Amino acid sequence: MFYPERFSNLPAHAWPRLRALLDAHEGGGPLIQMTIGEPKHAFPAWVTDVITKNAAGFNSYPPNDGSPELKTAIAAWIKRRYGVEMDADTEVMALNGTREGLYNAVIALCPETKNGEKPAILMPNPFYQVYMIAAISGACDPIMVNATSETGHLPDFHSLPEDTLKRTTAAYICSPANPQGAVADRAYWTALIELAEKYDFRIFADECYSEIYRDTPPVGALQVANELGTDRNRVVIFHSLSKRSNLPGLRAGFVATGADAMREIKQLRNYAGAPLPLPLQQAAAAVWDDEAHVIESRALYQEKFEIADRIFGNVAGYVSPEAGFFLWLPVENDEEAALKLWRETGVKVLPGGYLAQTVDGENPGNKYIRVALVAPKDETERGLQLIRDCLYAD
Repeated sequence: MFYPERFSNLPAHAWPRLRALLDAHEGGGPLIQMTIGEPKHAFPAWVTDVITKNAAGFNSYPPNDGSPELKTAIAAWIKRRYGVEMDADTEVMALNGTREGLYNAVIALCPETKNGEKPAILMPNPFYQVYMIAAISGACDPIMVNATSETGHLPDFHSLPEDTLKRTTAAYICSPANPQGAVADRAYWTALIELAEKYDFRIFADECYSEIYRDTPPVGALQVANELGTDRNRVVIFHSLSKRSNLPGLRAGFVATGADAMREIKQLRNYAGAPLPLPLQQAAAAVWDDEAHVIESRALYQEKFEIADRIFGNVAGYVSPEAGFFLWLPVENDEEAALKLWRETGVKVLPGGYLAQTVDGENPGNKYIRVALVAPKDETERGLQLIRDCLYAD
């Protein structure tokens, strides 16, 4: 039997590595799960009613690009949130979860060569693992740019050599950042868009955590591009209801960009897409139209941010996240810290190095652990206090 070589040297994924690290050991207390970013706040109760009301739609093939109701709701949300008018038919497409869109964007939009060379896809390090796999699948070089405390936990793509930038076809950027919670401000987006225009590459903006923030809504990539008068085909944004609305199992996301780029994305999806069932599309449309539940959920996260700041405020190197729902806590050794926590307290966290790759001899995650603030407030506070007492005792 033969197998493709392009995936033969992939590093072990984070979750098998975590099981290998922890499962052979007994937990030191009742399990407190703080590893995975799976929201536990309540989603709107009426979601199930919408699905039930539209259950007859399970008897039909769903529209590949999204129902008119869903695309209209998405375009309306983009207008309310970012002040950008998008054509629901030509510039918006529903996704079966944003990972699908983030993966297929490379295949749909990135050419096989650029300036006679193998294309490069830029991405932050640490990063959402699908970025790397998408680049490899598209026969591109994944170029991981360390996002560290020195760079504000966002990648400095301007630091790359010109020969790399000349063959770059796209740059992934996650803002608010997973795992660090850093937010790309207007100046950052402006500089990145100008770099993309100079070297003619696209920006793939993963903005899935955009609705979990403290006080000020994070500015968006398409928003800044619109303000600058940039061709909107250069910026592709990805959003979902997983974090915004506590509906990771609904698998309802979207991609939005200019009509030319969207034409290519839709063409690929015509052959390789898996559209969301119609009853779920109807539910997603109703959820995009409602902000009350988002405000309630955001308030719960804001309370947990305050708890984290109180518990870790005096810990050297602690940075309070601007947005998202993770803490990126400094430690001497990520695996040793995660194992110590599990064996002594029953708290499970993710070693930061599992979310990054070694670049120039440095893995920027090795001295951090990622802690998800998704559990109810009391459980979250209990877990954070155990982490503080176990790892940072004076």
